[in-house]
Amino acid sequence: MTIEVPRWAAEAARALPRPLLFATVSGAHLYGFASVDSDLDLRAAHLLAPQEVVGMRSGPQTLQHTGVRDGVELDVVSHDLLKFATLLNSRNGYVLEQLLSPLVVVTTAVHAELVALAPRLVTRHHAHHYLGFAAGQERLYARTGQLKPALYTLRVLLTGIHLMRTGRVVTDLGVLGTSLAYVPDLIAAKREGEHAPLPAGTAERLATDVPRLRAELEAARDDSALPEQADPAAVDALHDLVVRTRLG
Repeated sequence: MTIEVPRWAAEAARALPRPLLFATVSGAHLYGFASVDSDLDLRAAHLLAPQEVVGMRSGPQTLQHTGVRDGVELDVVSHDLLKFATLLNSRNGYVLEQLLSPLVVVTTAVHAELVALAPRLVTRHHAHHYLGFAAGQERLYARTGQLKPALYTLRVLLTGIHLMRTGRVVTDLGVLGTSLAYVPDLIAAKREGEHAPLPAGTAERLATDVPRLRAELEAARDDSALPEQADPAAVDALHDLVVRTRLG
């Protein structure tokens, strides 16, 4: 069973009070284990007018809207282009995944330019994001024993390993977890409900696999062909894109 993105997702994103440069789906839908009662997480970038940047009254760097539509809990978060570009150039895996999400609900030419620049901004230090995110989810799993943080822990570690080895962002646990025979059962359980219980026998497998995957990510980081720093020409191009878009 695949949980599809609602048809009204683009309309919900465009309801934010600034013009959008893009909006994509993040969260469980992007990670391949959305349940029938999962939230819909939309992540976006918007454009402040020049007078909201250079004048005395600054526009909102971040916009957020939460609510319920057709029985679906909705969470929309958007950053102004400058803030988004700054985060993108700061080894931030969250915005990298949001930008490169294949679940696109709003797009523009600026979005396409950002996507084209993104691979040249990826460094081996993005591994720190994935190690930190995984550690937080692992602590949550240890405290609660719940399925959701267990899935997030596996997803984050596997995404980080793949990124370090290939330079490409893949976030779907169903694609990433083919070497772990129990992952399809975990995904199937999660799709039945947001708070589904952990299938029997999983805890023992996680106790072995999570430390192993963490070590694999650390080794992949150390052996990665990715650069230490973002391509300076790409950073310059990102700066030019922000200026050109703002003034245009």
